[in-house]
Amino acid sequence: MISYLEHLPNADRDAVRRLHDEKHAWINQQKKGFLRYQEPLRDVQHLRASTLDLTGDVVRIGRKSDLSKTEHGQVLQLMRTFMPWRKGPFSIFDIGIDAEWQSQRKWNRLLPEIPELAGKVVADIGCNNGYYMFRMAAHSPKLVLGFEPYVQHYFTFTALNSFAGLNNILVDLLGIEHLPLFPECFDVIFCLGILYHRPSPIEALRDLHTALKPGGCLLIESQAISGEQSMALFPEKTYAKVPGTWFVPTIPCLHNWLSRAGFKDIKCFCSHPMSSEEQRKTDWMVFESYQDFIDKQNPELTIEGYPAPRRVFFKATR
Repeated sequence: MISYLEHLPNADRDAVRRLHDEKHAWINQQKKGFLRYQEPLRDVQHLRASTLDLTGDVVRIGRKSDLSKTEHGQVLQLMRTFMPWRKGPFSIFDIGIDAEWQSQRKWNRLLPEIPELAGKVVADIGCNNGYYMFRMAAHSPKLVLGFEPYVQHYFTFTALNSFAGLNNILVDLLGIEHLPLFPECFDVIFCLGILYHRPSPIEALRDLHTALKPGGCLLIESQAISGEQSMALFPEKTYAKVPGTWFVPTIPCLHNWLSRAGFKDIKCFCSHPMSSEEQRKTDWMVFESYQDFIDKQNPELTIEGYPAPRRVFFKATR
């Protein structure tokens, strides 16, 4: 049995099991792309951290003194294998990982609005390497289930939690499109930085609504553009060099989307411009980042000439 299903009595268990088995049969193939993560992970997955600090901006798992010199070198090499690191920061056995995103900033904006998580069943949609899940774990949830379809992120979380040893946070190779398999399952759902990557945002919001328990809470964060009218930008090909961007709404537009998807008590509690202070190149993410996506002559525009992105945060209930 998949361990998380015991906490999700309304889930379509047969369908979830089939999907889980199919996904794990796929990643267990002897493919070079998968083996580059699997083989070094096998060498260190027995290691356990003596300390765990999930309360500060940096997720701290273990100390260097927990490991031998050889083991520490193996962990360092594995962490480098997981590059590029998009979310963080982390300290893994005192290996400092400065990720592309200063994710603690987003967490600190969310924190005043997060409902009580103790004993609750939570979903993190598009959880990446699990940074926010580790921060949630400090609040003693019954379960946080991360939906993450990308193999690199899945194995990164698997490695981190093998060191941390937390049994109430789990990731499966699921996407937002699989939420209909989990009707009325979650007390709280986090959906951060996902909606504008969906070709049908209303369908995605309805799926989020379906997966919440009655009275459950959605915390959603998205790219947005400035504007008082209810409208969304639909880029021709890319937006800030990202090809997988479909609709970038104004705040009134996203509010209306949430309302028409069935949510109530809708509140926009934060809006801010993006910046290269929060998203930037580092030694752990050496590719292009925010400063490369914006018109160098006019920071109010993307490289394509569209309005530069903001980030907006909403809270809503089912």
